[in-house]
Amino acid sequence: MSTGLKTRLPRLAPPGKRIWLALAIVLLGLLLAWLDLYDTRDAPGDPSARAVEPGHIIENATLELYDDSGQLTRRITSPDVRHTPQQNTTRLDSPHATLIDNQQRQWHATANTGTLDSQQQRLTLDGEARLIAPEEGWQLDTQTLYYDSRQAHAWSSTPVVLQQPPQRMFARHMDVWLNTQTLRLTDNVRGYHPPPAATNTEETP
Repeated sequence: MSTGLKTRLPRLAPPGKRIWLALAIVLLGLLLAWLDLYDTRDAPGDPSARAVEPGHIIENATLELYDDSGQLTRRITSPDVRHTPQQNTTRLDSPHATLIDNQQRQWHATANTGTLDSQQQRLTLDGEARLIAPEEGWQLDTQTLYYDSRQAHAWSSTPVVLQQPPQRMFARHMDVWLNTQTLRLTDNVRGYHPPPAATNTEETP
């Protein structure tokens, strides 16, 4: 008859409530992190937000436009150019535009900001916009100035001041056709035209 030794293993106490609670919190955190990563990968981008994001940013840029015959019709310089492909528009900071008519005369336009629509070849100058005709010696100031390169037509629907010292004229609307050097002021047109200075006909001794 053989005898054997029997050993009784100690019983482990079940995990406490605090351990279960800690495990549940960890699992919940892992689940939330996975769901957040899944949503980030699969969620489509906001089209309206992407539409206003510039695709290209250029510093100290010069933009030139030529006609079908290869003649330069417009040159714009700006220290900061931002192009948005989705809207096909280009934002210009402190633009300086040189507008060239069919006689190769140069007109100069400046403003605080500008917007260029490449499809319609339209330039919008906003904020203290100014158009200068160096050969004629006059300048035109307004708030917003539009220019259509295809028609060589500049116009404004905001109050304008036309100056050719010492004369000044005011109006609410203005149109300028560069190729024909035609200027038209409309709506509440008024002006200041000082009389010519009297000529001293007395003989000097």
